[in-house]
Amino acid sequence: MRERLCILSRFSPETASALEGPPWLRRRRTAAAEAFASAPLPTEKDEVWRYSRIDSIDLGRFQSVEASAAAPEPSLDRVRALVDGLGPRSGLIVTVNGVLVSVSEPGDDGLSCGPLTGHDEAEALLGSIATDPGDFVLLNDAFATDPVVVDIGPGASIDHPVVVVHVVSGPGGDAVFPRTVIRGGASSVASVIEIVVDADDGSGLLSELPPTGTPPAASPSEHLVVPVTELQVADGAKLSFVSIQALGPATWQLAHQASTIGSDASLHSFAVALGGDYARLRTDSALIGPSGSSKLRAAYIGRDDQMLDFRTLQDHRAPKTTSDLLFMGAVADHSHSVYSGLIRMQRGAVRSDAMQTNHNLVLDEGAHADSVPNLDIEENDVRCSHASTVGPVSEDQLYYLESRGVEPEVAERLIVAGFFDDIANQVPIAGTRAMIGRALADRTGVHGA
Repeated sequence: MRERLCILSRFSPETASALEGPPWLRRRRTAAAEAFASAPLPTEKDEVWRYSRIDSIDLGRFQSVEASAAAPEPSLDRVRALVDGLGPRSGLIVTVNGVLVSVSEPGDDGLSCGPLTGHDEAEALLGSIATDPGDFVLLNDAFATDPVVVDIGPGASIDHPVVVVHVVSGPGGDAVFPRTVIRGGASSVASVIEIVVDADDGSGLLSELPPTGTPPAASPSEHLVVPVTELQVADGAKLSFVSIQALGPATWQLAHQASTIGSDASLHSFAVALGGDYARLRTDSALIGPSGSSKLRAAYIGRDDQMLDFRTLQDHRAPKTTSDLLFMGAVADHSHSVYSGLIRMQRGAVRSDAMQTNHNLVLDEGAHADSVPNLDIEENDVRCSHASTVGPVSEDQLYYLESRGVEPEVAERLIVAGFFDDIANQVPIAGTRAMIGRALADRTGVHGA
């Protein structure tokens, strides 16, 4: 009871209502905080939290703040260098601990990006895709300080990606609530990169950039990061979306990505998980218009004692829709990964096609991977398939390389690199492929091969 009272005092409706913003946003925050306060905290007994570490979270260790201390300038310089390495871009949004710090004006007609509160349709857009919030989405609704928006107008074709960077920095103890709304207008074509990164750690993402000059902390900073991203892909639109999580090793992430795909529209998303102590990403993708399609990809590598947790929903609500999911990961040391996915074919989704595949490599005896595919089919004329594998590196592949003079440790690194090669080549935004490849190689130790 004492722990519950501590949590409620730190994340209270009064704290939420004190955040700055227009009246409609303050009312929304207060209502969300009241709903969170009145609901029981999730536990591992709940189906959607099975296999997780949610019972271990101590919300009383964290506190939401309206304006966290800015990241040191050398750290931000490294983040700027990281973004510049992505190549040309059409716009850039940067937040630090949830507070908007900079927006570069987009140079493309039909594109606007910046603070959501400055958008003409702000109230209608926020929560328009994540329409059934619960648990920590409610907490984001209550404490997102500066929601941001990327709005691609109808018929617009944006040549270069828009980049959104959420920087996490500071000594720890902060709860950070990034919120991003992305709308692809009818018949538009665009790409968006969203990065959530620890300014001082970066989980390999910043490893090739110049150091900050500041000695590393004796122990990693502990944060709670609760990002929510809403993707609306209108009829005939094409949206490519890459999300990269590169948080510090003591940070908890509870992320939610929700998307709707209209008629003859397509979403190609790619998620990369590198850091965090416990890092969860829930991906809900709803195909709401006839002949809409989604291609969902993810790559992840667990090290040390971390846990990487993925939950997906491929929700077919309209006829002739297609979804194709491939998540691939590896776990080493004493790390743990979880994948639990659901294909739902609702009534009326005739002649729809869904694929769900999850492959996992277990590299050490102390590591573990859970893979749980599921189907929920309410329509007859559909096609669904799912596949799941969990296992060590192939002994036959190891023997083949070792018999040709390759050292055992090098052979394993080469096999793991080959495991990720195929999916890394499916990153939909060219400027991020090299970055993601380097980060995955850094996590697997392939550079030593």
